[in-house]
Amino acid sequence: MKISELKYASLLSYSPHGNTSAALESKALTYSLKQDRYEGQPPILMSDWVEKKTQEKCKHFGTFFQSNTILVPVPSSSLMEKDTLWVPERIANALLKKGFGKQVVPCLRRETAVRKAATSPSQDRPSVKDHYDSFSVQRSLSEPENILLIDDVITRGATLVGCANRLISAFPNCRIQAFAAIRTESNPRKFKNLQDPLVGTIYLNDKGGTIRYP
Repeated sequence: MKISELKYASLLSYSPHGNTSAALESKALTYSLKQDRYEGQPPILMSDWVEKKTQEKCKHFGTFFQSNTILVPVPSSSLMEKDTLWVPERIANALLKKGFGKQVVPCLRRETAVRKAATSPSQDRPSVKDHYDSFSVQRSLSEPENILLIDDVITRGATLVGCANRLISAFPNCRIQAFAAIRTESNPRKFKNLQDPLVGTIYLNDKGGTIRYP
């Protein structure tokens, strides 16, 4: 794998095992985002809500969003069917409408399904190579300078590192980073707040797994 370290940014934090009011709020919001439901008063789609919060917190994300950045939505673990809800693509389009990036290009395609990491035991989660092998790149754009992968939820980051390596094989001179609306904080004691923007790094280890820090 050419990319063993991937910079990522995330807007929100989610505590799957916490039982505080903030943790429960984070669970409810994560579920709503995965369905891209209407929330709030007046109600707006969660993908549009993510864009609004990204605008409010954009100072935290430095150079992730630039005028020449191509936004590439991350495919789901299953094979896409026509009219399937694709939340990362909706988030990418919401961001683009407000000037975050140059273009949305859904050039990654899942050719073979993989196990869903969120519902798989730790030892059975797909490796970076599993993800890499399952993707193809549709060459629908010339060599870009900056690609930003867009995802709804990041756990350990294996999907994103697999995506990045598949893209760098097609566009070897491109800078690739990732943005996830929500990151999972498995340890309830490390969960701070729902709105907790940060920039971190995903590391590929020698066993084909990933470590996300923070």
